[in-house]
Amino acid sequence: MKISVIGAGYVGLTTAACLAEIGHIVRCADNDERKLALLRGGEMPFFEPHLEEIVLRNSSAGRLRFDSVEDAVMDAPAIFICVGTPPLENGEADLSAVANVARIIGQRASGDCLVIEKSTVPVQTGQQLKRQLDLYGDKALRCEVASNPEFLREGTAIQDFFHPDRIVIGVENEDTAARLREIYRPILEQTFKCPAHNNCTLSRKPAWLVTDMCSAELIKHASNSFLATKVSFINMVADLCELVGADVTKVALGMGMDPRIGPAFLSAGIGYGGFCLPKDVQAFSRLAAKAGCDLSLLKEVESVNKNRIEHFVDKIRQELWVIRGRKIAVLGLAFKPNTDDIRFAPAIDFIRAILSEGATVSAYDPQAMEKTRGVLPDVRYCSNAYEAAMGAEAIILTTEWPEFKNLDWEEIRKIVERPLVVDGRNMFTPEEMTSRGFHYVSTGRQPTFCIDQVLPAALAQESQVVLK
Repeated sequence: MKISVIGAGYVGLTTAACLAEIGHIVRCADNDERKLALLRGGEMPFFEPHLEEIVLRNSSAGRLRFDSVEDAVMDAPAIFICVGTPPLENGEADLSAVANVARIIGQRASGDCLVIEKSTVPVQTGQQLKRQLDLYGDKALRCEVASNPEFLREGTAIQDFFHPDRIVIGVENEDTAARLREIYRPILEQTFKCPAHNNCTLSRKPAWLVTDMCSAELIKHASNSFLATKVSFINMVADLCELVGADVTKVALGMGMDPRIGPAFLSAGIGYGGFCLPKDVQAFSRLAAKAGCDLSLLKEVESVNKNRIEHFVDKIRQELWVIRGRKIAVLGLAFKPNTDDIRFAPAIDFIRAILSEGATVSAYDPQAMEKTRGVLPDVRYCSNAYEAAMGAEAIILTTEWPEFKNLDWEEIRKIVERPLVVDGRNMFTPEEMTSRGFHYVSTGRQPTFCIDQVLPAALAQESQVVLK
């Protein structure tokens, strides 16, 4: 099928490339000419595992091309809207890009056209979209509108597209549902090789959920808001664990064993970030308030998450006493591993906070440093974690990149000024870091000290006690 995808960001480009991979002829459009030029030249505007190989393969095969929005919507039987819906100052979603695309579709599309909103939008956006298409379109244009919320996670977007838990569509009639089912048929039937899984066909087939448009739109906002609530809740539990001497990782393990709760999003730490959870919690709360519904619980979720940065900075103050003049190494800048996205990343706010108190910061991230330079020019960016740690008085872990887990920490112990690790993601156990000679501070657990850091050498040899 010929399909146009409007938007070449994280969702749009992934959607376009993956639709081409399963056999469709796809035109991906964007109003950013620089981004289109990069893609036509075979360069990626952002990092996402496996995406580049899929884009290059399908571009070479002629199944994927990059066009202007005006050209892409002409004669397109199916159009996915994947443009950004960033938060306004009041927290509501900015729908200006969606409205602009609707105008262009109405003016340029022709024939029988299916318009699919994949961008995360407030409930009732589909109804507004239909009105805009009717307003700008002529009588020859016959448009159906559907909602198809995305559930792609940055860092695992390719496998999420090819092997989703569920595909949700909101439609007004059975014919529209059948057209969407045909688009997704290879995924529903798993009749392809997934490049994100070493070209092995997986047997898991996704659930196919057909609803009305309003329900589909609410599913995405409600899902992300619930996940954010889980994160904020376990962070509150972590604070309690620190006060009473419990271990939040063990508490979370026990909670997650309950199938009604599950283990996902029960990792305590520096807080959630990224573009989806923060903006969707805000948007969901605001749209509920406009409808006359009290979702004040989400305001507390936001507040807890916002306070994580200051709570984390307090940990640094407690260990260093004075932050001004201290050399601090920060490992991790992206909001999560396997992406270069720094939007709402906790590491960025944390670095701003310690820079404002006079710290000297060296940083390393496998993918996100180039984007971070533009927003944090006063940081020294390093070629690897060892360079960042050289002479540091504290090493701060803010993104759980797998390579940090596999560092030679014994070597790092030799090159730091002070063997202090403050772990914002609970990547390690206190025992393993203490055995490597570090004073280790994490979230929701008691700090641990290497004994020869706090006792004279002769006394340390005689004592078997690890101070806590």
